[in-house]
Amino acid sequence: MYAQSPMTWQQVRDRFDAVNPTLQAGRIGVDESRAQEITAYLRPNPDFTFTVDQIQAFTANPYRPLGAALPFYSASYLHERRHKRELRLESAQNASAVAEAQLDDQKRTLLFNLRTAFVQILQAKAVLTLARQNLSYYDQLLKVSRDRKQAGDISQVDLDRLELQRVQYESDVLTASVNLRTAKIQLLALLNDRTPVEKFDVAGEYDFNDQIPSREELHTAALENRPDLKAAALAIEKARSDHKLAVANGSTDPTFSIDFARNPPIPAYFGLSMTIPLRIFDRNQGEKARTELDIARNERLRTATETQVFSDVDSAYATVNSNLSLLRPYKSQYLKQAERIRETISFSYTHGGASLLDFLQAQQDYRTTELSYLNLIGSYLSAASQLNMAVGREVIQ
Repeated sequence: MYAQSPMTWQQVRDRFDAVNPTLQAGRIGVDESRAQEITAYLRPNPDFTFTVDQIQAFTANPYRPLGAALPFYSASYLHERRHKRELRLESAQNASAVAEAQLDDQKRTLLFNLRTAFVQILQAKAVLTLARQNLSYYDQLLKVSRDRKQAGDISQVDLDRLELQRVQYESDVLTASVNLRTAKIQLLALLNDRTPVEKFDVAGEYDFNDQIPSREELHTAALENRPDLKAAALAIEKARSDHKLAVANGSTDPTFSIDFARNPPIPAYFGLSMTIPLRIFDRNQGEKARTELDIARNERLRTATETQVFSDVDSAYATVNSNLSLLRPYKSQYLKQAERIRETISFSYTHGGASLLDFLQAQQDYRTTELSYLNLIGSYLSAASQLNMAVGREVIQ
């Protein structure tokens, strides 16, 4: 059985957007909010009344109980004033816009989790590759050391110490394999995918970008793209619509009626009426006050959200720069030095010019340096994901 082709980040993101159940549930919530717009814009239903009066069921002529019955028909309709229906629709539309922005914000957080899981797989693959290379390199040196032992160039104790050291490299390979499997399981869970771990893989560049936008550019991008900030602004608009609706609901809505009947000797007649509630005590004062306060509350919440946006960007920006300040000397200097020292000491040891202790220390230094570099790249990519989440879009690929 063959494994499927490794998925790129864009492919992982597209599948996540299509199949993640949390996002699907959020989209249904937005559709529910839009369905409420239909309810908000409905007109009041008219009322129809049919009455039959003077039914003579217990009179001297019980066989004609409807002989003197008088039918009465009436219809009435509540007329809403002050654009109540339009204001209800406006409030419902604003609620839908807020729900959609909140869904985008939820997606922003979930994408960060997805990107983190994706980076963890790339990191685990890089560490596993390094562990296997180190083990292969060490096995080659062990082969040379065994030949030297046969030639009497080194003692059995030195060879035993070298073979015992191999356990550490084997352990690195096994640990990296477990970490890779665990990272794949986490990503598959986010994708709601039941693909066997052995068949699933991702592909991407595991490196760092030395150039990032300035802090001011990131602030501007965050103000334009953060969906939680957009939701906070839309909540203010909804609060204003709710206040206008509360004021309108304090007005009087008349009910118009028309009735038809007969009253012998009058064969038929009709009448008109209008009912006007007297808003003496209840003029919706409480809702007017509450919705007015809600405007101020949402304005404060938007200010708090904007402050949080700047804080998130600044924190993530500092973390990315901190990782870059460590990665630059590793790439330009430390990696080359560690490899040069390992090759020099290994050559010297295999030719009897260096001690066993120097050889083991050089191997350990190279292993630690390479592993630290890979972990730093993982930290950088995680910090870049954090910065992307803080801005609201991918500013660092």
